[in-house]
Amino acid sequence: MASETSPTHATTEAAGHASGGGLPQFQFVWWPGQIVWLLLIFVVLYVALSKLLLPRVGDTIKARADKIAADIADARDLKAKAEAQSAQAAAELAKARAQSQKLASDAKAKANAEAASRQAAEETVLAEKLALAEQRIKASRDLALGNVRTIASDIALAITDKLTGVAATTEEVEAALSQAKA
Repeated sequence: MASETSPTHATTEAAGHASGGGLPQFQFVWWPGQIVWLLLIFVVLYVALSKLLLPRVGDTIKARADKIAADIADARDLKAKAEAQSAQAAAELAKARAQSQKLASDAKAKANAEAASRQAAEETVLAEKLALAEQRIKASRDLALGNVRTIASDIALAITDKLTGVAATTEEVEAALSQAKA
């Protein structure tokens, strides 16, 4: 395969070997100039980076860090304020609940007292009506019992007259009724 190389390739290889071999960077003759340029470029880049670019980047990073720290401090302050407001709202809510429970219990006690006083008044009225009704019943009973004695006396007179044929006197009938009652 080595014999099959193209004529162009062979001439290029021959020219390259004839001129002194290889890359100029690896030839010791050029190294002092390359080292000078390396140091010069290094110094220029170092100065440019350290004096111009890196301070700006550092300032930007510091500004960002300061802003983040300030935002965190603000967030903590807002959190503390929110917690304080939450605690205050909870205290106000508890106070309002206590007041509403007190008002409810007061209203319930007042309603119970009013109901008790109305019930007592109604019981008094009912007791008076019951006493009047009992008096009327007693009066009616006494009247009825008085009429019963008269009716019994009249019936006894009629029965004795019918059975015996002799009419009894009212005094005899009254004496018999008194004796029967005892």
